[in-house]
Amino acid sequence: MPRMPPYGEFIFGHEYAGDVVAVGRTVDEFQVGDRVVVEAHMGCRRCENCIRGLYTACLNYGNAKRGHRANGFTTNGGLAEYALNHVNTLYRIPDGVSYEEATVVMTSGSPLFGLENAGGYFAGETVAVLGPGPIGLMAIQLVKALGATRVILTGTRASRLAMGRQLGADVLVNSREDDAVAAVMDATAGKGADLVIDCAGGDETFDHSLKMVKSGGKVLLVAFYHGPVTADVSHAVRRNVTIYTERGEGGTSVGRALALLAAGRLTAKPLITHQFPLSRVHEAFEVLEKRIGDPLKVILNP
Repeated sequence: MPRMPPYGEFIFGHEYAGDVVAVGRTVDEFQVGDRVVVEAHMGCRRCENCIRGLYTACLNYGNAKRGHRANGFTTNGGLAEYALNHVNTLYRIPDGVSYEEATVVMTSGSPLFGLENAGGYFAGETVAVLGPGPIGLMAIQLVKALGATRVILTGTRASRLAMGRQLGADVLVNSREDDAVAAVMDATAGKGADLVIDCAGGDETFDHSLKMVKSGGKVLLVAFYHGPVTADVSHAVRRNVTIYTERGEGGTSVGRALALLAAGRLTAKPLITHQFPLSRVHEAFEVLEKRIGDPLKVILNP
């Protein structure tokens, strides 16, 4: 990420949960022994964006002297034995929710934050989700919980698409075999989806999103792209398409995702495909990087 210190100057891991073992002298929101999950972003609380509540887009990102912290990105995160966190970044884990589930549900904070930016209420609408990775699979569940009538999921891996079906997708499109844009237009009688969420970040998925959304519809970009991409933005302008983005898990979205999990409206367990003790951290990263055993979420435990 931009303005990250070099590797070796901090310990990474931005999705983590654990126990409170000590509190600052003014802290009364939490106490020793509380089970908590951590949000990555802590704004400086002094720049224009932070004052407006846009702390995930802090103008002092990476500047610890100005008060900014990004747990696991610029300061010690989940692979450290102890991590120092501001109370603004902590959420108490509800009873009945495991550390592993809480860690994974933190992933859903990003699409939930984006969905809030895009309106937050989708009753009766059709939503297309591109990319059945962990964030895309969480997005399926979230839009269903927010009222979407039908979810179309596109992706290239049959196992991930099958997982999407299990988590609520109504229409599956294997974009390796079929034209994803044509499939979405066909499934919507030529109108296009009310909302398209790009969780894939492929070279063509932004352009595909613009082509499969209906006139006057919305496109939400959640993925990080590998580099500059080409898209027919004029097509979006001519059809009055609104494009939204999000950065991180702002607006207490992690806490709201935990509430959905505790209420049974969201599930994390199916996404946890591998677990390793921290002593096997190199093996865990190899499994993730080389996609050994088709991993979704790889959990490291003490």
